[in-house]
Amino acid sequence: MRYTAVLGALVLFAAGCGQIYAASAEGQSEAPKKKVLIVTGVDYPGHKWKLTAPVLAKAIAADKRLDVTTTEKPEDLASDKLTDYDVIVLHFMNWEVPDPGPKARDNLKNAVKNGKGLVLVHFACGAFQEWPEFVKLAGRVWDPKLRGHDPHGKFTVKITDDKHPAMKAMKEFETVDELYTCLAGQTPIKVLATARSKVDDKDYPMAFVLNYGKGRVFHSVLGHDVQALANPDVGRLYRNACAWGTGLEPSDE
Repeated sequence: MRYTAVLGALVLFAAGCGQIYAASAEGQSEAPKKKVLIVTGVDYPGHKWKLTAPVLAKAIAADKRLDVTTTEKPEDLASDKLTDYDVIVLHFMNWEVPDPGPKARDNLKNAVKNGKGLVLVHFACGAFQEWPEFVKLAGRVWDPKLRGHDPHGKFTVKITDDKHPAMKAMKEFETVDELYTCLAGQTPIKVLATARSKVDDKDYPMAFVLNYGKGRVFHSVLGHDVQALANPDVGRLYRNACAWGTGLEPSDE
């Protein structure tokens, strides 16, 4: 009788533990996704944003921890909802139209300063041309007085800092793109990748990072067209950048 009682108690105890474990497991939930806003909608005519923006969004969204939204209205930067996003991706250049205006500038500056991530893609270095603060935010900006880029074609991107989190799993790669030689500015930056110009035999930054207040800024000039952004290495670069910009460790996938 004593053995039977003890055995019954053990069974009840085990069942109770199982219930506690199950309840604990049911109470667990996946971490909420980080929100990414891609801002596009206007650019130099040679940049087909309607074609490239979906390719960029797909590459970033391959990290299932990132929830990607795209707006084709740069003026949405002036929205009070901008702070709902964890990282803002600039994929536009206000070609022959005014930039989104003072409210958009202040919103963007304050969002990044207060801890939001910022990623600049290709000719976004030429956005906000009349805004002096932009060079501090972007690190380097387009200078129309400089030679724009090498002839469109193949070149090698070399990783200069493979220890930086944004460069996780990145190795030297080839791409077909525009090798930009037109960036200017004195803001302190950390260069993560370079490419050598076939025109003047000089190295130029292809990707770099900086801090702006509490925010993390990643800037790359790669991504001229669909072919360039569909390059798996370029896709990983921007995917890593967005994860890092939100404070996440870039994924191994």
